[in-house]
Amino acid sequence: MRVVTPAGNIESRRFPVSRAGPNPDRLFLGSEGALGIITEAWVRLHRRPKHRQMTSVRFTDYEKAVDATRCISQSGLYPASARLVEREEAAYTGSSDGTYDIIVLGFESADHPVNASMKRALEICGDHGGTWDAASLTGAAHADSGAKSWRDKFLRGPYLREYMIARGVMRETMETATTWERFAKLREHVKAETHRAIREVTGRPGSVTCRFTHLYPDGPAPYFTWFAYGDKARIPEQYMAIKKIAEQAMVDSGGTVTHHHALGRDHRPWYDKERPELFCAAMKAAKNIFDPRAILNPGVLFDPS
Repeated sequence: MRVVTPAGNIESRRFPVSRAGPNPDRLFLGSEGALGIITEAWVRLHRRPKHRQMTSVRFTDYEKAVDATRCISQSGLYPASARLVEREEAAYTGSSDGTYDIIVLGFESADHPVNASMKRALEICGDHGGTWDAASLTGAAHADSGAKSWRDKFLRGPYLREYMIARGVMRETMETATTWERFAKLREHVKAETHRAIREVTGRPGSVTCRFTHLYPDGPAPYFTWFAYGDKARIPEQYMAIKKIAEQAMVDSGGTVTHHHALGRDHRPWYDKERPELFCAAMKAAKNIFDPRAILNPGVLFDPS
């Protein structure tokens, strides 16, 4: 990549991978412009998939659904999608009648058929009590309605936010990442604390749901969505009050403050506690070299000094 800083330009060399010491790219990735501006970068492209299969797997036992996703993540199958969605959220999208949770499971490849991978992943789901519509795997004419409905609502959801706020409905999504052994307590604590915050702030009940957005062999990335009816005259204050309690609950339970929504100023208070102080001192020293007058996005990684 090429980075422009007030102190000069930096251009790293292009390799598929290198272990020649700390990588300069990593210093600037995630720094949100506080150390320099990335003006050029090489990215890796993948060919458009030609082979696809997707279905939704139904579970009446949420803990078994979690175990199934964990096994899939550690199996080496690498699904394109393996999103575990709680039954309440699945019901919102028309993917469940509210009596079962679903895994939106999909495989795709530009090189080879994915039938074998899907078959093995479904065997894992079946071993944990999952059920699915076999006809949905035979072709587009029999596409799984649950998976399709969830995908369509997922893509449309962000566009409805402004309309909901105009009607006094607050909606927020918060994502974290944690290890498998911490997940159950994290989910329970975050949901309980967010429900409590909604009741205390608005005086009314709300909705809090959880789904997996990404999977790793050593843990999932839980994605929480909450809805609450607010006072139109005080929605910004109410929103931040609920968000702060919910974010604190994620961190208290052993999760990161953000998995992929980046840092920004909203997450700074928790990032300050997540990163080691000595590392912060090193970042300040780096900023003093690259940006001695502190003109690049001051305050996003640490307070200006």
